[in-house]
Amino acid sequence: MTEIPTVSDDEARRGNRAWWDLDADDYQDEHGAFLGDVDFVWCPERVREADVRLLGHVRNKKILELGAGAASASRWLRGEGAQPVAMDLSAGMLRHAREAEKRTGVRVPLVQADAMALPFGADTFDIVCTAFGAIPFVADSGAAMREVARVLRPGGSWVFSVTHPMRWIFWDEPDESGLVARNSYFNRSPYVERDDDGTVTYLEQHRTIGDRVREIVAAGFVLRDLVEPEWPADHDQEWGQWSPLRGRLFPGTAIFVCDLVS
Repeated sequence: MTEIPTVSDDEARRGNRAWWDLDADDYQDEHGAFLGDVDFVWCPERVREADVRLLGHVRNKKILELGAGAASASRWLRGEGAQPVAMDLSAGMLRHAREAEKRTGVRVPLVQADAMALPFGADTFDIVCTAFGAIPFVADSGAAMREVARVLRPGGSWVFSVTHPMRWIFWDEPDESGLVARNSYFNRSPYVERDDDGTVTYLEQHRTIGDRVREIVAAGFVLRDLVEPEWPADHDQEWGQWSPLRGRLFPGTAIFVCDLVS
């Protein structure tokens, strides 16, 4: 059996913090308008929380957003009457959150921290959520889920979106070259970029659908729904590997909706 290359939690943390600090400006330039200053967009397929209500009723609920980036989702939640906290590993992304706060006048608490060691007490939040934040990037996402379970109150909800695991099979290209199967779905080797000194500069993990379900159950959750958004017919905007061509053939996003066992 081929040994799967591993990257330590510390390497993943340092590499991804540096990556998102450096990429924050470019990311917001490219995607900020799509995400909005006060909106909750789950994925490049343009699924909005205002339409699907995966979090349920949020008024007066204490909500933690992991990997919040510029915190547009947390500001939207604040407008819905929730009590959100926006957390991100990257100071660069949180700088954009502060700038958007000034533009909109909508303020939410901002916390710079690691999803592997949430700086909150047990049973603090009613809901934890993230749209493409934290989970794909940490070395041990099962441990991150256990941290989420720790800070959630019994019966609380955990909702997160990630790149659909089947996308691992294909190259990350929006055109026809991204329609050819090239990688094994079952190869859990992480995608890692390193500099000339061998230091990790970017890391993204791969887990199968089954892996994700087992992580969820092992952390004490019940999986209530798995949403695989279809590409909207009127949506022609590309986002990295996401495109109308690929999106109309196979899913690009998986959204897991989970409840903590009481």
